[in-house]
Amino acid sequence: MKTKQMVRKAVKAMLANMQKPEYEDKSYQIAQRLFTDPFWREAKTIAITVSNPPEADTLQIIRKGWELGKKIAVPKCIPESKKMVFRSLTRFSELESSFFGLYEPIVDQTEVVNANEIDLMIVPGVAFMSNGYRIGNGGGYYDRYLSSFNGKTVSLAFEEQLIDCFPVEEHDIPVMKLITDKKVIEVIEGKRC
Repeated sequence: MKTKQMVRKAVKAMLANMQKPEYEDKSYQIAQRLFTDPFWREAKTIAITVSNPPEADTLQIIRKGWELGKKIAVPKCIPESKKMVFRSLTRFSELESSFFGLYEPIVDQTEVVNANEIDLMIVPGVAFMSNGYRIGNGGGYYDRYLSSFNGKTVSLAFEEQLIDCFPVEEHDIPVMKLITDKKVIEVIEGKRC
């Protein structure tokens, strides 16, 4: 079986070849599926990252959330403790470029959103299995946060990011649902590859 690092590298290389029109189209298809999903419709507060290509585009999702009056929370990483906090975002100008080229909330312009306020967390990742397990970027920030999170979780992925099997570690936490450009996958608990 391939290691997580091997899978991460292979998927990133494949996504790097996706042309902008295809990227935009598939991101749009994912967003449209999300907008009709009960998890999204019922959520008042949504936690989501500000995407960097080749991740599925989340800017259109954040805009739609604002239009619908939903509260949007984006993560701020704390590298010293390897933890993150979510902060409210009401406009894109409240973001600043941080380490690894990520866009994160400006602390003195945003407020902390506690985990118990978040109804839906959109969990990023590089590769996914249909059982809800994911390979992230390797920092472990989300697995640490999810260990005490009780809201709904979903990941957005291009079909190319779905992998049959990769190693799962004890601390890995699956998401409840995967939404791709072609389908919605309701995760079956406990199913391993």
